[in-house]
Amino acid sequence: MPAQNRVYVVGTYDTKSRELLYMKGLLDRAGVATLSVDLSTSGKESAADVKPATVASHHPQGAAAVFTGDRGASVSAMTVAFERFVGTRTDIGGILSAGGSGGTALATPGMRALPVGVPKIMVSTIASGDVGRYVGPADIMMMYSVVDVQGLNRISERVLANAAHAMAGMAANPAAASAQTKPALGMTMFGVTTPCVQELQRLLSANYDCLVFHATGTGGQSMEKLADSGLLEGVIDATTTEVCDHLFGGVFPCTDDRFGAFARTRIPYVGSCGALDMVNFGPIETVPAKYKGRNLYVHNPQVTLMRTTAEENAQMGEWIAERLNRCEGPVRFLIPEGGVSLIDAPGKPFHDPAADAALFDALARCFKTSGDRQLIRLPFAINDPEFAKALADAYLRIAR
Repeated sequence: MPAQNRVYVVGTYDTKSRELLYMKGLLDRAGVATLSVDLSTSGKESAADVKPATVASHHPQGAAAVFTGDRGASVSAMTVAFERFVGTRTDIGGILSAGGSGGTALATPGMRALPVGVPKIMVSTIASGDVGRYVGPADIMMMYSVVDVQGLNRISERVLANAAHAMAGMAANPAAASAQTKPALGMTMFGVTTPCVQELQRLLSANYDCLVFHATGTGGQSMEKLADSGLLEGVIDATTTEVCDHLFGGVFPCTDDRFGAFARTRIPYVGSCGALDMVNFGPIETVPAKYKGRNLYVHNPQVTLMRTTAEENAQMGEWIAERLNRCEGPVRFLIPEGGVSLIDAPGKPFHDPAADAALFDALARCFKTSGDRQLIRLPFAINDPEFAKALADAYLRIAR
């Protein structure tokens, strides 16, 4: 690893010092430069290189906001402080941590603040469950601790050693810079918009490095994280379906900040209505009771789709337009009047022209057109080759 970079071994050293120092020692013996960072809020004396008070001083209200005597408030405040602390460091070659639910909640926001590609490993007691809220759109490796992170024993030593050695390997052997010199272009896709995105790739891959993101909530967040990090030249956001799940309780939601990265960065943006005809749920028995009488389609045993109504489509149109209106960079939003997914077509289970019209009309009513922000209605379905070509042409006209 570069001489100036170090692996930060992070955690609550007041309760996990044996485990954290064990991993740090393995890294040291592997020849990897390290720095121990203590996120404890107990006020106990610390043996770490970076003391809790130093991390806490990065809280917007200072260290006093962290050491309040209220454990819950202190942990929440230290989480904020650590994330900001990470943003001030220029020598992070990786972050390695271990802990329970509290330690995981403390360390992972700081990991998420690092760019994609910087090694991040979290050994956690909760890593075998739903870790989406901890990993988010980042490339965090979650390793299940098997036994509690409480002391060293024949199991914990092996798990912690595997984590340390994995980090040593990543830190000492960083990936070579990509030989790819074409500008990176983000695209969003779902199964029901695959033909559209495949055609986009065919049309644009000669001149662009096409990065396709699966629109499953974290997919859109990952794309926007790369945009915020300056790693995307532009975006063709053909599949905005995550908005459905965000507004109506599906399992693949975006956040309220969807489209925010494009407003902040002003990169060229082309979008469309891909799969706004559906809300995603798990197995059919998991669909909320209030939706039991709706038009439901079993996509597979683990995924049930619900057709969005005209009222829901109008709400989505208003929600999307309001966010696109914040974008001051070049924006083109294309409406596929022939249908928004593979199953929103004549004879297909989600064909509903009235619901689609409600979406399109709400977008047209609320979208603020300007010289560099345009709404374009086309008579094609989203998966028609002509629509993909229109998306590609729109992007090429606004590309830097």
